[in-house]
Amino acid sequence: MARLLIVSNRLPLTVRFDRGEVSVVPSSGGLATGMRGPHQRTGGLWIGWPGEVGRLEAAAKAAIERQFTELRMVPLYLTSSEVTRYYEGFSNAVIWPLFHYLLDAVPTESRDWEVYKRVNERFARAVAEEYRPGDRIWVHDYQLMLVPGMLRRLLPDAQIGFFLHIPFPASEVFRTLPWREEILDGILGADLVGFHTLGYLRHFASSLLRILGVEAHIDRLWYGGHAVRLGVFPMGIDTETFIQQAGQEETIAEIAALKDENKDQRLLLGVDRLDYTKGIPRRLLAVERLFEREPQLRGHVRFVQVAVPSRTKIELYAGFRRKVDELVGRINGRFGTVHWMPVHYLYRSISERQLVALYRAADVMLVTPLRDGMNLVAKEFPASRVDGDGVLILSELAGASSELAEALHVNPYDIDGVARAIKQALTMPEDERRLRMTSLRKRVLTHDVHWWASAFLDTLGQAGAASLRVERRCSSPEEIAKLVGELRQAPRLLLLLDYDGTLCPFFNEPDLAAPDADLRELLEALAARPGARVYVISGRTKESLERWFGESRIGLVAEHGFWSRLERGETWKPTGAYPTDWKKPVRAILEEFAERTPGAVVEEKGASIAWHYRLADREFAAHQANELRLHLANVLTNLPVEVLLATKVVEVRVIGLSKSVITRQLVAAAGEGASVLAMGDDRTDEEMFSALPETGYGVHVGDGQSRARFRVSDPAAARRLLRSLLDAPAPAPSPAP
Repeated sequence: MARLLIVSNRLPLTVRFDRGEVSVVPSSGGLATGMRGPHQRTGGLWIGWPGEVGRLEAAAKAAIERQFTELRMVPLYLTSSEVTRYYEGFSNAVIWPLFHYLLDAVPTESRDWEVYKRVNERFARAVAEEYRPGDRIWVHDYQLMLVPGMLRRLLPDAQIGFFLHIPFPASEVFRTLPWREEILDGILGADLVGFHTLGYLRHFASSLLRILGVEAHIDRLWYGGHAVRLGVFPMGIDTETFIQQAGQEETIAEIAALKDENKDQRLLLGVDRLDYTKGIPRRLLAVERLFEREPQLRGHVRFVQVAVPSRTKIELYAGFRRKVDELVGRINGRFGTVHWMPVHYLYRSISERQLVALYRAADVMLVTPLRDGMNLVAKEFPASRVDGDGVLILSELAGASSELAEALHVNPYDIDGVARAIKQALTMPEDERRLRMTSLRKRVLTHDVHWWASAFLDTLGQAGAASLRVERRCSSPEEIAKLVGELRQAPRLLLLLDYDGTLCPFFNEPDLAAPDADLRELLEALAARPGARVYVISGRTKESLERWFGESRIGLVAEHGFWSRLERGETWKPTGAYPTDWKKPVRAILEEFAERTPGAVVEEKGASIAWHYRLADREFAAHQANELRLHLANVLTNLPVEVLLATKVVEVRVIGLSKSVITRQLVAAAGEGASVLAMGDDRTDEEMFSALPETGYGVHVGDGQSRARFRVSDPAAARRLLRSLLDAPAPAPSPAP
């Protein structure tokens, strides 16, 4: 069985000191519980920061190192400066508020990016040092978003998964981050990227399209020469722990004591980390509004808010605590009496037994974060309600809301709406309460944390296997060197080269893609090589190619093979006569879509018409391109044309016209024994690759699935490969047959 290497910011353990003795105690919690089984079953390793233990004496440090080894934990020690700047500074002061839509909490500038990047590099190197061929790697959360991409460069063939435990924001919000490209590039190093909800996945895909121009096809995309799959995996909890705790005698006694203490009152409950994303101030205001509007509830309803201390070293959190303290004091001062206080506020951690007892004793559970990746409290409450009673009020902006439909969903920003929901919960008939709770428990119990971990790892295995069935990375330097060596020895060499995206990068303005001096010199040198013939086979018009290469000795093929000028000085010739009566209705459709898509343009060629959308809004244009494709598929059924999808273009062309036709003609003209190299980047070039002889060499440029045997990353790499063919003198040409 393949080992699993788990990578997270913190190791799932606590270092304890007791009477001079130091020990390592495994932690509880959702991630630790979910990963425990795969960690143990696979004999895997867990890599992360062990906490502030770097200043321990040598003997104590050696003792905990031995315990780390026994637990198969690999500690990565961080300096106090790294903790301050990577964790508290960038991760929690920049990424955390931004991803939770709290832009006002993001500092106006951050100098901690370089430290964040450096610590991610340290994590990646630590994983690479432990890696064995066949291991699977699972990287967790926002502190380590660069690690998958770094690992992909260090370990090109590794199976890498990444899971984001917080929300991924809408692209309009994410685009405000100065380091947006680097973060997306880092995440896309993974074979599988997991999210809690479909909404987060869609936001991620939208950001890819708008920022990188990378389009996901449903849940799959190509990036950096490998396949990436996107998936939705709602995280669960260890339900068995809560069920067992709810049945313990000590817990039952605690529940009885709570109910006896509050026998004349209904209990509202909130349990959160003291974090500004959890919506505690607005929740308190909703409770205050309830008592304002429903005076008959005063003295009969009590709100218990447990606030677990969080990130106490960050000033923003200290200020937030003061705000909550003031609100609690104001509400209690306004409505409290000698015998009753409306809000019972606990700023501390509580034991698991106390927590489950509160869950069991509460009449209504308030989970109203302003934004939350999942919120496991919303699942802990129904898991603990073995009595089948209780009402859950849940923020519609928590990830859990997409699963727990039977809760009362509220907008946490709507204070009046939350107050109304509390009254509805307090007055809900028992049969309705139990019906809702039964459905909630069924979902929570069947989709627990173990289901979550298994679902992700099973999908990672499938994604990795699928990637291995296709060419999933750029060819290695050794593979390219071998290819170049064979081509250098060829007496006769035929080069068939696409232009846009292959020899020249794409530009938003097509005319800016004119060949530079370096490319002109390279193509002339290749054409001058003894025994070599060079052809540029492009989708561009003959006028463009003539303007750029009219004086060159290379052969030119325009419009995917419709026009050709195979020798310098020749006139352009069409490959045949094609019908044109289809053009008028098709042009009308394309122009209609262009009018509806600002930035899109229509280009008419000899045997085709193209709808270009490179200058249009990426997300809207991608949607319009898909709509156009579906519309054309319906109306072109009886016409002698087909729809061709290329990079940022939808083209309608005559059936039978493709790069494969001219490729076969040029290969036949070269004669037997000629070595053939074809290079291209999109679907039209797959036609060229399909027409190569068995001994021919296809090189795909960039991302995307391809039948080509070789792959290079971009036009710069394609040019380097071609230039390397000139580094040694070519052999004397043999006579053509």
